[in-house]
Amino acid sequence: MAKKGKNKVSPGNIAQNRKARHEYSISEKTEAGLELQGWEVKAMRVGKVNLSDAYCIIQNNELLLLGCHITPLNTASTHVHCDPERPRKLLLKRREIDKLKGLVERQGFTILGLNLYWKGPWAKLEIGLGKGKREHDKREDGKQRDWEREKSRTMKDSLR
Repeated sequence: MAKKGKNKVSPGNIAQNRKARHEYSISEKTEAGLELQGWEVKAMRVGKVNLSDAYCIIQNNELLLLGCHITPLNTASTHVHCDPERPRKLLLKRREIDKLKGLVERQGFTILGLNLYWKGPWAKLEIGLGKGKREHDKREDGKQRDWEREKSRTMKDSLR
């Protein structure tokens, strides 16, 4: 019989926005809760979420997630209208929203959804402040990644 305490489940990853890390340089990250409907939670548990175009806006002193597509399940209720692209409210404290609002308005940052994951029974979204990269910055990142890969291969071969 297996021991009960051995296999603790780490917070599960639901979806990632890899495109954001390529297109933007992320300077600061924050964790936010999501206000969801029941069918959205069920679809998230199955993994029917796309964060590739997700970004956040501040409207009426509330932070809203736009561009996140949650595909409804076929077994969803018939009396509930499922809108996969609806704006979802993010749950942050007023001070955090005011800080983000100031950075977006004054310094030209963009608020992006980076990672959606489970933290206990709650779905959390990691949001990041990003500035758009230029084409030469993207090439520089690719060169740096290739150099790190080559360096690790060389070190691995020299240790043999």
